[in-house]
Amino acid sequence: MSSTPLLILGTAVADSQTDGQPIGHPLKLANRHGLIAGATGTGKTVTLQRLAEAFSDAGVAVFAADIKGDLCGLGAAGAPQGKLAERIAAQGLPHQPQAYPVTLWDVDGKSGHPLRTTLSEMGPLLLGNLLELTDSQQAALHAAFKVADREGLLLLDLKDLKAVLNHLRENPETLGEDRALFAGASAQALLRRLATLEQQGAEAFFGEPALQLEDILRPEPDGRGRIHLLDASRLVHEAPKVYATFLIWLLAELFEQLPERGDADKPVLALFFDEAHLLFGDTPKALRDRLEQVVRLIRSKGVGVYFVTQSPADLPDDILAQLGLRIQHGLRAFTAKEQKALRAVADGFRPNPAFDSLQVLTELGIGEALVGSLEDKGTPAMVQRVAIAPPQSRVGPLSEAERPALIRQSPQAGRYDRPVDRESAYEILRDRQAARVPEDAPVVEGAQKGQGGVLSDLVGELAGQALKSAARQAANQLGRQLVRGLLGSLLGGKRR
Repeated sequence: MSSTPLLILGTAVADSQTDGQPIGHPLKLANRHGLIAGATGTGKTVTLQRLAEAFSDAGVAVFAADIKGDLCGLGAAGAPQGKLAERIAAQGLPHQPQAYPVTLWDVDGKSGHPLRTTLSEMGPLLLGNLLELTDSQQAALHAAFKVADREGLLLLDLKDLKAVLNHLRENPETLGEDRALFAGASAQALLRRLATLEQQGAEAFFGEPALQLEDILRPEPDGRGRIHLLDASRLVHEAPKVYATFLIWLLAELFEQLPERGDADKPVLALFFDEAHLLFGDTPKALRDRLEQVVRLIRSKGVGVYFVTQSPADLPDDILAQLGLRIQHGLRAFTAKEQKALRAVADGFRPNPAFDSLQVLTELGIGEALVGSLEDKGTPAMVQRVAIAPPQSRVGPLSEAERPALIRQSPQAGRYDRPVDRESAYEILRDRQAARVPEDAPVVEGAQKGQGGVLSDLVGELAGQALKSAARQAANQLGRQLVRGLLGSLLGGKRR
């Protein structure tokens, strides 16, 4: 058994040498990423819940998507009965029913705190992927962001970008040397794509106050890590691109903002990507390559990325090769293709002489999994057949009364709930038009707020969260000229 702290997952079965012993994953290696896979109904969500609890108990923050709406049970104490109670008694692992510190988020702001970012922070690369643009449309979008940077036009929400696009259509000379990139037809197509995005309900995702990463990473007074859950039940079905793009943006922002940590005793954050196939299925190859590179590099920042999906085949081979923890629930194979995929899954584990991994994969019951973890020195451990330990929190969703109460008690209550619509590109261009200011006139006061004078001008207008966001936006305008974040810099953009 490991001599370092473990994230206990359950107990071993079907192995005479380790039967009944606790099986876990070294906490100090939890930034090596992981996978929870298996067919529908085999117990992936409960395993995710158990792993989130283990991270929280170890003082590691968690961010996860609640796809089916029942992961929010983490916020209430469990009351195990029936088979769950029987497994708890049989395993003999410590089990204390308890509620975990949970913050609920929702893009729509209905079932959790509103979750927002700004267009300026997301940048043209990810926004272009979200809008599924052609090359010429992407070029027009980059030109629009470049002009907005140059003129101090803050791009906070969709109406800001639409205002800039219309401004450039009516005043193409503003583009200067980038005029060739901005075709009228491409601009019109961009406006249509933005209208479609609004119809999908994504308008609420862009604006302020924007999500602050420090609010995710801040530990609880009792030392536990806070668990942040995004209600993604609507997004996954109605706007899967918005869901996938947000997760990619969050990953890039974490890499950009977090310092290097070297060899630490535990991660600072465990990030769970449910429905992981959405991250790679329709993503352009250039962006997918950069995403794979970010996943490889971000572990040095203390972030462990955990993918949740039905089959490991949903992930690129380069991602699979980086995973230190693999939790594989039951799979079924009825066709030749499925049998080939099943064998590939079995071959991905370090063999255990006590059983045949290929055969066990088709025999696993609900709540059982093959687990491949790492030994202390980072080498793969032999695969184990594991009975996953039941969560200490509730298995199932919160009630209609419990969810609002949890939102009110959250440390983020009042920080994000009221939108802030400060002066940005839309207001600046509207005022210019109303005053009929010549296009070659000096930038008006409002535009100057997007640059060096933002802090002094905004102190009297904004407080708390809005002020922090304003300072960050000003830095973005000065420091991120064309392509934002790590994903942009990897594509050749420069940060100054």
